[in-house]
Formats: sequence, C-alpha cells, structure tokens
Amino acid sequence: MPFILILGLAGFASALSLRATDPLLPVLADDLGVTLREAALLASAYTLPYAIMQLVLGPVGDAIGKIRLIRISLAVLTVGLALSALAPGYGSVLAARALAGGFAGGVIPASMALIGDRVAYAERQFSISRFLVAVIFGQLSGSAISGALAEVAGWRAVFALSAVVAGLALAASLLFLHGERTRGELSLGGSIARYRTVLANPASLFVFATVAGEGILIFGVFPFVAPMLVPHGGTGSLEAGIAISGFAVGGILYSLVVRRLVAGLGQWGMMRIGGAVAGLAYMLVATPLPWTAVAGLFVVAGFGFYMLHNTMQTQATELAPGARGSALALFASSFFLGQGLGPILGGPISHAYGFGTLFVLSGLLIVGLGTGAAWLIKSR
Repeated sequence: MPFILILGLAGFASALSLRATDPLLPVLADDLGVTLREAALLASAYTLPYAIMQLVLGPVGDAIGKIRLIRISLAVLTVGLALSALAPGYGSVLAARALAGGFAGGVIPASMALIGDRVAYAERQFSISRFLVAVIFGQLSGSAISGALAEVAGWRAVFALSAVVAGLALAASLLFLHGERTRGELSLGGSIARYRTVLANPASLFVFATVAGEGILIFGVFPFVAPMLVPHGGTGSLEAGIAISGFAVGGILYSLVVRRLVAGLGQWGMMRIGGAVAGLAYMLVATPLPWTAVAGLFVVAGFGFYMLHNTMQTQATELAPGARGSALALFASSFFLGQGLGPILGGPISHAYGFGTLFVLSGLLIVGLGTGAAWLIKSR
C-alpha cells in the first residue's frame, strides 16, 4: 500500500496541474488580454508537449529506471509550475505551461508501468484503479480548487499551489520510493528497438488510436465548459470548476465498483457500455437544463469514461511486457495528443455552430468509439 500511495501522490500532483486551467478560461483571457480561443491554447500548451515528450521519456524510463524518471519529472514539473505563477504575460505563461506539461508526462505513465512490473495481471486492473483514484482526486481538485481560488486570489495562486503540491510529491518520492535496481542501456538504437517491440503487437495501433479518440472527444472539450455553461445559468469559473469536478466524481464512483463491473461485464462489455454512457451524457448537455443538472451529467460522463479508459490502461500494460515503459509512453502520448488537438479542433466548430453542437457531435462519436474499439481490439 505505501508503494501505491507514493505513486498516487505523484499522480495527484501531475493531474492537479493538468486540469488547473480548464475552469479559468474567461479569467485568463481577461487578465492576459487575449481572446477565449487564445486562452484555450494554454490547455494545449500543456497537453501537446506532454504527448510529444512521451516518445523520449518512455524509453528513458525503461533504461534508467522508472523511479528515477518519476523523480526527475516531478522536479522539472515543480519548476515549470512556479514559472507559470510568476510569468508576466501570455507568451511566458504559454512557455512555462509547455515546460511543465512536457515533464508531467514522465509521472503517470511511468507509475502505471511500474505497477505493471510489480503486480500480476490478474490483479493489475484493480491496482491501477487504486492509483487512478489519486489521479482522479487530482483532477477533481484541479478543477474545483482552481475555479474557487481564482475567484478569491487570482489565477497565479492556482499555479503556485500546484507547484507546492508537486514539490511535496518530489520529496515523498525521494524519501520513500525505492526498490528498483535494474537498468538498461540508454541509446537511440535501444529506444527504437523498444518501440518496434511494442508496435509489433497487432493490437497496439488500435489501443493507441482509441485513447487518442478519448482525448479529442472527451477531454478536448473541457476548455469550452465555462462558456458552454452560460446559457445554462453558470456565469463564472466557480460553476465551470464544479461541473468539471463532477467528471472526477464519476471516476471515484467507478473505482468503488470496478471489481463487480469487471466480473459482470468483462473488459469488452465495459468498453462498449462505458462509451455509450459517456457519449449519451455529453449529448444531453446540449438540452436546456440548469447548470447544476449539467454538472450531474458530467458525473455520469466521468463514470462511463473510466469504464472505458481503465480497461484500455490494463490492455496497454500487456502490449509489450519487456518494454512496458515504452508501451505506456505511447499510450499516454496518444491520449494527450488527443487532448491537445481537442481544443484546436473544437474551437472552430463551437465558433461556427455553437457549444451545444460541439458536445452533441462529441457524444455521438464517443458512443461509436467504445463499440468500435471493443470489436477491433478483441479481434486482434
């Protein structure tokens, strides 16, 4: 349990900083003197480097050790978040978020790969789900605390608090995270060989394509929640933070019943039903409901998403057991590449057709994603 707790604290810190900007879109736009579409790029500035750096950090973790990679990543994440709080303007905030995002990517995937190394497959989905609770709490806190704290102390206080939490996670990893001794060679040739091993599995491309779709369709619309809530009566960062926090609450509820769900539905049933539940909830967001009801729909969407995503995480740990760090790096890279592309693709759609249309379209595609992915991955 201490092993999972320390990894959980590291995952909490990474997830806290990831979701911190989502409710702050109008506040950041006003204070930095930019448009809403430009402010939404601050989310992509974190997630795109997160995705791209996975291609470097995954093999690094396999070579130098996953624990060492987690410590290095937490150190740079702490610095990047501190610089985000001190940045004088839009460009410098963008750069600091990119630095933080690039190395935040060395925390959660490496932690899941470490769990894969130490936990048997029969218990792995449940162990990952326990780790996932800490990550979800980070997302929950990043959304709820940032929205409330920004109303009182401004957005810089949000980044400063995230830096403190990341620093505490770094200290805990240095003091208590031990037990990894074997290391391999760190070289370009070795990294390429590990990626070839992962991609030799015929299911790999379908796993990675599925999580990229999750990132685009489910998380990629989060920066648009604040303006989307305006017709529903939610007019500030606080309401947006509560709504997005509902998504994390759905994940926590999922973690309480995951063992029964796996036993009753099986992995493929969880993927199909999870996609259907999340997609339907997103489609209902476009109906004329009060913002509190919309927040409730985000709880349902979160539950469905984690049914699908936790199953995909478990699949990823078995794609290439000898290069597990590289496999999880590609998994996370695909997921966060999708999250980075989501705001870029969603901006023009919401501008031309409205936020309701954006969520309906996302919901329809999520339903198809869960069903299609279950069939394709199972067949291979």
